[in-house]
Amino acid sequence: MQLKFTKMHGAGNDFVMIDLISQRFDLRARHVRKLADRRLGVGCDQVLAVEAPRTPDVDFRYRIYNADGEEVEQCGNGARCFARFVRDKRLTRKRIIKVETAAGILELRVRDKDEVEVDMGAPELEPANIPHVAVNRAPSYALQVAGETLDIGAISMGNPHAVLRVDHLDSAIIEKLGPLIESHPDFPQRTNAGFMQVTTDTEINLRVYERGVGETLACGTGACAAVVYGICRGWLRDTVTVTLPGGKLTVSWAGEGEPVVMTGPTAVVFEGSIFI
Repeated sequence: MQLKFTKMHGAGNDFVMIDLISQRFDLRARHVRKLADRRLGVGCDQVLAVEAPRTPDVDFRYRIYNADGEEVEQCGNGARCFARFVRDKRLTRKRIIKVETAAGILELRVRDKDEVEVDMGAPELEPANIPHVAVNRAPSYALQVAGETLDIGAISMGNPHAVLRVDHLDSAIIEKLGPLIESHPDFPQRTNAGFMQVTTDTEINLRVYERGVGETLACGTGACAAVVYGICRGWLRDTVTVTLPGGKLTVSWAGEGEPVVMTGPTAVVFEGSIFI
C-alpha cells in the first residue's frame, strides 16, 4: 500500500505525520520502524498518527510512536506539529484544538502559521505516578549510575523524565550516561534523560536522550520537565527560554497543580508517499 505522509520538525525534533482519517491503514510497530529508519525509510524521531477521537468534545486522537516502534504517552514538539498538520490538511479550521492522547487531553493553540502554544497539563511529581522507585517524594533523588551517585529530578509530563543539572553539556557524558539513565531499574517503564545547564534564572541549555530514540535535537516534554525541576529547586523563575540543539522553546509554569505551557516553532520539511 502507498501510505501518504508529511515530514515535519519542531526545533529539530523530527516526525513523520500520518493522516489516518483520510486514509485507512493498520499502523503496526514494524511499519513505524520502517518509516523511522533514516537509511531505508523516511527517517524521524517519532511517527505521529492522526485518528478520529474516541472521547466526546475532543477534535482528534493523537498517537505517538518512538523510532523503535513503541507507542508512548506524550510528545510536546509533536503536539505543536500535530496542530499545524491538521490545519494544513484542512481537517479542521480551529485555532484551539483539543486532542486525546494516551496521557490525557491536550489543548493546542495556533498562534500563527509557524508557532503553536501547548497546554501540557500539570506535571506529576509523585514517584509512584511517574513511575519512579522511591520511598517518598523529594526535591531530588540519588541515582546510582556507573559507580557514580547522580542527583536527579524525577517528573512526568505524561511520560517519565529524569533531569540532571550539569555545568557543561559534554557530549561524552550524555553518550555515556544517557542510555544508562534511560534503562535504570529505578524507572520501571524506562525514562527520558535530560541534561540541563542553567545559564540564568530565565535561561537554560538542554540536551535530551529520549527513551526508545536516543539523543534528539529537541524534546518538548523534556524542556517542560527541566523547567519544572529548576523551578522546584529555586534555580529558575516561572518563564524560561530553553535552548536545545535544534532551537528554542519557551516554557512557563506557575507552580504545583498548575499546567505547564510550552510555545515553539513548527516546520514542514516535505510531503511524499511510501510503499509499506
